[in-house]
Amino acid sequence: MKYFNSLLAAAALIGGLIVFSSCKGGGNKVEEAAEEEVCEISVPTVEETAFDYMAEVFGSQYAPGEYCIPCGTIVAKDESNPEDIRLWGDYWVFIYNKEGDLLKMVSGGSHPGLMHLCKTDGEYKVTGFEGVVDGAGNLESAKAIFGEHYDAFHAINSDAPAREKVRCDAVSAFVKAAGMDVKGYQDYGWDPVLF
Repeated sequence: MKYFNSLLAAAALIGGLIVFSSCKGGGNKVEEAAEEEVCEISVPTVEETAFDYMAEVFGSQYAPGEYCIPCGTIVAKDESNPEDIRLWGDYWVFIYNKEGDLLKMVSGGSHPGLMHLCKTDGEYKVTGFEGVVDGAGNLESAKAIFGEHYDAFHAINSDAPAREKVRCDAVSAFVKAAGMDVKGYQDYGWDPVLF
């Protein structure tokens, strides 16, 4: 059995998946936001494993902050080969600091792509990630990586209000699970988004 801090739970939402996780190397203080309570939970799902990977690997590459909240939408999943489970997603990582009753964004970004995982002894492990490139090769790499799922990805990725709803739901669920006195989040230069 594995043991996790009670904040490292996962919540699935219609149209997206949210996973709470800490950011290694990101200066995360999630443990300080809640009692040091340890609870037993089930083995993480393939989606939870993918989002944990996003927090650990991509979250650690951004400017550090107190909280790392990965979120996004799963575009398609292929579990036909347990040695190469494929999970296409519009993945995002956001790093925040708490200031008063708001989480203020420090850093973060988008990482759309294809996550490769394997299942061994009932547990999932990320074995690779194919990310859509930035700049001039963006469209070409997105079409190559998403293939037959490109139209679905494009519809999700280009729907800013829906993406923001997934983000808002992720932050709100994180705040609730942590028992934090926070009413919303704010990006630099923008009005706060309240729950």
